[in-house]
Amino acid sequence: MKALKEDIIKIYRTERGMLVLMIINLLLAVGLFVFSIIKLNPNVSVIRVGYGDMDGYRDGSWIDMLAFPVLAVIFGILHNLLAVKIFHKRGGGMAKFFLLLTTALILGAILVLARVLGEA
Repeated sequence: MKALKEDIIKIYRTERGMLVLMIINLLLAVGLFVFSIIKLNPNVSVIRVGYGDMDGYRDGSWIDMLAFPVLAVIFGILHNLLAVKIFHKRGGGMAKFFLLLTTALILGAILVLARVLGEA
């Protein structure tokens, strides 16, 4: 825990770009969490939960849509902690690359969620 705190302080002092990426990831994850919770509709018995190229949209239960808020929490908290760990082991460049990939994954999840909910 002490090493984690020291690494976060070091990131704050020396790696401002990485800190900005961590904040962007956290804000995007919070946005995904809020968007997915707001759009979750437990009153509907069958909703569109996925899309496949071959069979189109798949129906399912609203409980299946709980994967999106869980994904947002994983992206927002765990990926930032993993980035700090990568920073400690491999340096700032690899951690920034990981954070950029996480940003792309969050944006992809937002796109998929909006697409599934828009076609429902």
